[in-house]
Formats: sequence, structure tokens, C-alpha cells
Amino acid sequence: MNGQRNQTDLKRNTTAIAIWENEGGAPGREFTEHQYGRRVEADRSWTVYHVFTGVTARVGDDDLIGLSRSQATSRMMSLNLRNAECRKQRISLPALARDASGAMVARRA
Repeated sequence: MNGQRNQTDLKRNTTAIAIWENEGGAPGREFTEHQYGRRVEADRSWTVYHVFTGVTARVGDDDLIGLSRSQATSRMMSLNLRNAECRKQRISLPALARDASGAMVARRA
């Protein structure tokens, strides 16, 4: 009886991990850089979505739905990389606003 329960728990855990990995897995240390995940739909196609809202991701006028697993993975990684690069640029902008002496330079509006 206990062996059967362990087997059931193992299957349940394996399924949960597979679902978690399919949805993008654990975010890295900087979770704000991983805003997009992927999920498999009932028709076995893949969708890229915003992990905080659940809304389907868009690139231009295209919803990222009906994709193969490899297409969804590629687009998810591309969107997350783009977000990470934009965030790094925003963080580095204040450093660019300093003059040679290290004093802040007033930004023009």
C-alpha cells in the first residue's frame, strides 16, 4: 500500500515539475527580467504569456499563440532578454548623467 502511494506521489511531483518547466521554470535572481513564460494549450499548441497578468504576449500586431514548443521557447527567451537589456539601460542612465568629477549633471527635459 505504501509503495503504491509513493508511486502516485512520484507521478504527481513529476507532472507538477513538467508543468512548471513548460511555463518557464523558476526565474533567476532578478525575477523582473523574466516576465514572460510559455504554456501548452488544450490543442497542444504553445502560447507565450505575461507571467504576472496571464495575458497573451504580443509582438507588433501578432499574438504569440498557436506556436510549436521551440517557437514558444525562442520567443519567450527573446522577450525576456529584451526586457533585461532595457532594464539594464534604465539602470545605467543615471551613471551617464554624471560628469568627470562624479557630480550629477542636470538633465534637460
